[in-house]
Amino acid sequence: MAGRFDPRPAVTRTTVRGGEVAVPAPRPAAAPSGGRERRYVPPGPLDLGLVLGPLRRGPADPMFRTTPDGSVWRATRTPAGAGTLRVAARDGAVHAEAWGAGADWLLDQLPALLGESDDPDAFEPRHRLVAATHRRRPGLRLTRTGLVLESLIPSILEQKVTTDEAYRAWRLLVRKYGEPAPGPCPDRMSVMPDARTWAMIPSWEWHRAGVDDKRAATILRAVRVARRMEEAAAMTPEAAMARLELIPGIGPWTSAETVQRSNGAPDAITVGDLHLPGIVGHALADDRDADDATMLELLAPYAGQRHRAARLILLSGRVPARRQPRMPRGDIGKL
Repeated sequence: MAGRFDPRPAVTRTTVRGGEVAVPAPRPAAAPSGGRERRYVPPGPLDLGLVLGPLRRGPADPMFRTTPDGSVWRATRTPAGAGTLRVAARDGAVHAEAWGAGADWLLDQLPALLGESDDPDAFEPRHRLVAATHRRRPGLRLTRTGLVLESLIPSILEQKVTTDEAYRAWRLLVRKYGEPAPGPCPDRMSVMPDARTWAMIPSWEWHRAGVDDKRAATILRAVRVARRMEEAAAMTPEAAMARLELIPGIGPWTSAETVQRSNGAPDAITVGDLHLPGIVGHALADDRDADDATMLELLAPYAGQRHRAARLILLSGRVPARRQPRMPRGDIGKL
């Protein structure tokens, strides 16, 4: 087998990018707080931090929070309206509670959100590093939110900028133009704006949030056909990506980052990324200068599961040493 095993367990920036969120150890359940409830028993091991981690856009994401009692909170806009979901894993089951107009929809979609439609058994490691990480992460399942815009818009914001800039823009826009999350959720949680509100954001507010005209225009084009975008959640990943890429400004990188979350796509590998080819190349072939073509060749044995393989590589923590300074952070809002 190619590749080398690196046993370092430390959590790095790359493991965070792999979709890992620290969830505190669960505590005894609190008294019910008036929301609708559901108990779900997953079909196998389940790690909430790994399954739901890709939905968090930065440590201060207004739509995502973890709390000391071991709960993961998620505020979102469903087809039925705004809703808040709290999930906690205890005694082999997941206990969920939801509030708001979208509460029933969120509880109905809970199994898909927690990866029930995913099939981890279809994955067969082909490299020692991947196999070792796969054994250490038995609770990794791929989430499927069934919602497109909530993943598409922040993915557009992440185009061609540092993650810090994109997270800041998402945080500022959601808090200013969204609405307070329903229910007894942690402070300052918000539900993202609806499509009409996104379309009405003035140009200077995009500028103040550090979003250039190109990314803002792409978001505006997407929200004007929001219904057609949301239909992609029910399509195959390939058809969904093709639907999204009909919008000028949305390419393979953005569409893959979206359907990985909205459709739970195990093979939607991200191409056009600044760092991922080098990370995959370094982990599997000691080639830190790998490009997209080389990355796809290395991941060819994982056809049908390339996104899962890439996540396991990111979670392994095996990354090439930095050779140049970080990309400088810009802020056009100060201009």
